[in-house]
Amino acid sequence: MKQSILPALSNMKDFERFLESPFEAGVMLEIHLAQIKHVTKMANARNKKLFFHIDLIHGLKNDEYGTQYLCQEFRPFGVISTKSSVIQQAKKHGVVAVQRIFMIDSHAIERSFKLVEKCQPDYIEVLPGSLPSMIKEVSNRFRIPVFAGGLIRTEREAHEALEAGAISITSSNYLLWEHFSVK
Repeated sequence: MKQSILPALSNMKDFERFLESPFEAGVMLEIHLAQIKHVTKMANARNKKLFFHIDLIHGLKNDEYGTQYLCQEFRPFGVISTKSSVIQQAKKHGVVAVQRIFMIDSHAIERSFKLVEKCQPDYIEVLPGSLPSMIKEVSNRFRIPVFAGGLIRTEREAHEALEAGAISITSSNYLLWEHFSVK
């Protein structure tokens, strides 16, 4: 992945802005199952790659069967989830798998680390991404590329996350999109 920012898309307006952007890949957050075919077709027509955050798809259960359906029916570039069964199923179907982990306390961190060790995702998304020390720890521990997401509000915070080892920032902040689209 060669993008410092992965635009996070919460609605069709965000998606349309992404289609017009120079970015190759983006993350669909909230979407209804009935919209996926149309969105995928539009993205493919523009040579855009989409990660679908399967935990946020309305009308689709975020389990191994929902993942199997999504992967077989729509063939997304990637999926993002907190669930190990989703990550494992995506990998079985040759879809890029991103394990989302939350750094809210020591217990959550250890639980997340066990999931990553079990699943061996293609990428890890660390939330909140505004914790450079945790990005560095995850990056060093697993040697799996890290995305940083959540609570990154400024260019400085984005650069700190990248300097700490994140390869990309997931963000819905248009100002950050613009800042990194000219780099």
